[in-house]
Amino acid sequence: MDQISPEQSSIGWIGTGIMGAPMCGHLLRAGYRVFVFNRTEEKAGELLDEGAVWCDSPIEVAREADVIFTIVGYPDDVREVYFGSKGLLAEPASGRVFIDMTTTEPTLAREIYEKALGSGCFSLDAPVSGGDVGAAKGELSIMVGGDEEVFDSIKPLLALLGGNIVYQGKAGSGQHAKMCNQITVAGVMIGICENLIYCKKAGLDPRTMLRSVGSGAASSWLLNNLGPRIMDGDYDPGFFVEHFIKDMEIALGESQRMGIDLPGLALVKSLYERASALGHGKLGTQALLLALEDLCADGNRN
Repeated sequence: MDQISPEQSSIGWIGTGIMGAPMCGHLLRAGYRVFVFNRTEEKAGELLDEGAVWCDSPIEVAREADVIFTIVGYPDDVREVYFGSKGLLAEPASGRVFIDMTTTEPTLAREIYEKALGSGCFSLDAPVSGGDVGAAKGELSIMVGGDEEVFDSIKPLLALLGGNIVYQGKAGSGQHAKMCNQITVAGVMIGICENLIYCKKAGLDPRTMLRSVGSGAASSWLLNNLGPRIMDGDYDPGFFVEHFIKDMEIALGESQRMGIDLPGLALVKSLYERASALGHGKLGTQALLLALEDLCADGNRN
């Protein structure tokens, strides 16, 4: 593959949401010419103001760019972006590199890899962790699956988006690693929310409590970043409840296929589904607290 540089490479970017927009911005500011598509053009407005070029469909992005990133919502969205009538793989275009950063199914990542390979193209699955904060700072953790030589050639681009970039193995391995991440996040999130409910009931000051717990054995990025947001009543999304439910469904589906049970993950998923049923699906994952408070209120009423 040719060397990746602003002088020799053009970039495509599909998906300009909470995380996609700031990630794409890092590539623009590094000097790359970027072609963007999003279902809602207005969400790409700031990127267009910075010099990105608008395309009317994924296939138009593929016609213009050498390396195309995608970060959309759900597996069905990924399928449409890659396999739809105006999708990235609708026209054979040898030499293109596709990097899907959506959290999606490992089987779908492998399907994209095979279809791309059949068209003379390359594909990596590269889901990320770090939320809106990590996206804005360019400090995401990136988990990559696919051919290692392709990963090596693309790594300079990934380095503009994250600080911890790890090759996990063959196609689909990045998505499996992200499932491991989400399983861990689910366990930590219920711990954080139950911690704060207990703290309040015990009459402690939560910020004082966090000064101890936040630097002890229970310390975590989630505790120290989302804990204060919860204390401030800030449920704005760094990552949507409804998207996290999707991720847990994927992890539980994969675990079922592998013949393993994950009862803790199943419990947390049911609590997040309660949060969604209460109307909190568009809030951040810290809104799990609202579902647990509602559960406690039910218990008190009974």
